[in-house]
Amino acid sequence: MVRPLLVVLFDGVQSLDVSGPLEVFAGVGHATPDHVPYPLTTASLDGRPVRTQSGLRLAPDLPLAAAEVEHTLLVPGGEGTRHPDPALVEWLRTHGPRAERLMAVCTGSLLLAAAGLLDGRRATTHWAFCDRLSRLRPAVRVDPDPIFVRDGPVATSAGVTAGIDLALALVEEDHGRETALAIARQLVVFLRRPGNQAQFSAQLAAQTARREPLRELQQFITEHPAADLSVEALAARARLSPRHFARAFRAETGTTPGRYVDRVRLEHARRLLEDTTDGVQEVARAAGYGTAEAMRRAFAKALDTAPAEYRRRFHAPLPAH
Repeated sequence: MVRPLLVVLFDGVQSLDVSGPLEVFAGVGHATPDHVPYPLTTASLDGRPVRTQSGLRLAPDLPLAAAEVEHTLLVPGGEGTRHPDPALVEWLRTHGPRAERLMAVCTGSLLLAAAGLLDGRRATTHWAFCDRLSRLRPAVRVDPDPIFVRDGPVATSAGVTAGIDLALALVEEDHGRETALAIARQLVVFLRRPGNQAQFSAQLAAQTARREPLRELQQFITEHPAADLSVEALAARARLSPRHFARAFRAETGTTPGRYVDRVRLEHARRLLEDTTDGVQEVARAAGYGTAEAMRRAFAKALDTAPAEYRRRFHAPLPAH
């Protein structure tokens, strides 16, 4: 099946939002010659070259007025989405619904939202612009956590590398996992990040505490996920009462001790499932869950999958000797 891809270009576009996904889609023809490649077309409003936010000039194939929206419409992000040309928004409002699949990278979601194409849908964007997306279009159900979100024919993603993850997911949907894996290997990227993976690790999602005892405690949690990390035990290490500790931790990190510990343990378990051959029970103990059942419940709640299924999908192949 032929799936033409049209990429919208504009002044202030993020060049990697364009080139990253395009390298993935173009890889179908290079990595697996038995598959039909994606016909790729780029277009700007007037057909003239655009200057990216880094200063690079990109020459489109044609003006948007002459472009056909046949299958996938890709809208990249960049500084040019902050105050977009009204004509571009109007073109998206008119032609976007004709696409079988809409794909936004990073702040490209702001353009889709401005055109009313995300109303009533779940969507994401770069973490720094999720609040702006919510204010711009309250009808959009903004999810600030995942690296990409699929809602029917509309797919939105976080920052630059998340656009590559989303493109790989779409190639896997169109052509199968082996094709997507071949492209990932060719680009030297990992085909292991599910869409519901958080934009931030626990350490990045939470603020770093100002006070040294709490900073050291954050580091201790990261390095010892299997330790007793109850509020009482952590408070004792910080030489604070449990109530004072819980209040101070939340005030300085923006999250509760329990949520921080949960996220660290989930990340640790995922890394072990991805990178080792340790058994599920062994991973559960090492990550601080104690039992495989407790870890299964945590995975079901956070990732909507079981540890064994997660490993099947994202385990890295062992290097050949």
